[in-house]
Amino acid sequence: MTMPADVLTENMNRVTEASTLPVVVAAVAREADDVLSLVLQPAEGGSLPPWRPGAHVDLILRSGLVRQYSLCGDPADLTAYTVAVLREQSGRGGSQEIHATVTAGTALALRGPRNHFEFVQAQEYLFIAGGIGITPLIPMINKAESAGAAWKLVYGGRSRTSMAYVEKMRALGGDRVTVLPEDVAGRPDLEALLDDVTEATHIYSCGPGGLLDALQAMSVRRGLADRLHIERFSAAADALTGPVAGDGSFDLVLAQSGLTVRVEADQTIYEAVQDVAPDLLFSCAEGYCGTCQVAVVTGTPDHRDTVASPEEHEAEGTMILCVGRSKSSELVIDA
Repeated sequence: MTMPADVLTENMNRVTEASTLPVVVAAVAREADDVLSLVLQPAEGGSLPPWRPGAHVDLILRSGLVRQYSLCGDPADLTAYTVAVLREQSGRGGSQEIHATVTAGTALALRGPRNHFEFVQAQEYLFIAGGIGITPLIPMINKAESAGAAWKLVYGGRSRTSMAYVEKMRALGGDRVTVLPEDVAGRPDLEALLDDVTEATHIYSCGPGGLLDALQAMSVRRGLADRLHIERFSAAADALTGPVAGDGSFDLVLAQSGLTVRVEADQTIYEAVQDVAPDLLFSCAEGYCGTCQVAVVTGTPDHRDTVASPEEHEAEGTMILCVGRSKSSELVIDA
């Protein structure tokens, strides 16, 4: 079903015009079972904002849903962005809407790009992808290749037909690429992979939570945590996504509007502001996507997200609203 333009506009009203860019879908392609790629071009022509490997955008759908997708095209080509979308049968509806309704010519909007998965310069890289987690790694692998760095990719998935961009990666890397469909080869042996890591190696991984949780635990045990870089598509197993015993209430002040919202001990900020501050943009509500990152003006945040470490947030003066709280009685944010 095609939604009328006035309905699309109404659905997007909660996102300010200054923060969004209208785009049109230039092409749609099937990359694997339940995986579609979308080529997005600016609706009014011109160039898209620059980006670096690891970046993602908020894609604002015609229903008003906001979902995050990694950019997997060429950062040098600012005429278009490419994203790949896995249809998630048990998801919250965004991917199913895309698969069911988006075609070439569909008008959408996006915010960003943002990058919480920065690609650092190194002599060697180990890339570990799980399923659709291959997408943010593709530009990184291309950059490592062009820089002449040593790299290898281990790419796992449920089945070969569910794994996007396999041939593209094989064409680039040859025997540096190991493809492991779980129904044939089982899951990657993470311990064995980490056995081969040298002091010069940085490890990049994106995929299911179980893969990333295991990698984090192994890396901490082996002293590799400072060289492990991960991006999540879901909350960590031990993430605090709601209030816990001992949490207190506090006042959240939105500096731009002057609005003060009381966040009770048994509420998240996300729950407290939904009715009174609908212009605040949220998506995952579990602290991993970064959509609701804001600047902190005054107060002491309690950081509970997996987008960045508390130290990184403190250095940048930011917080993730949906799962964050306040250690002070009042928290003022730039919103």
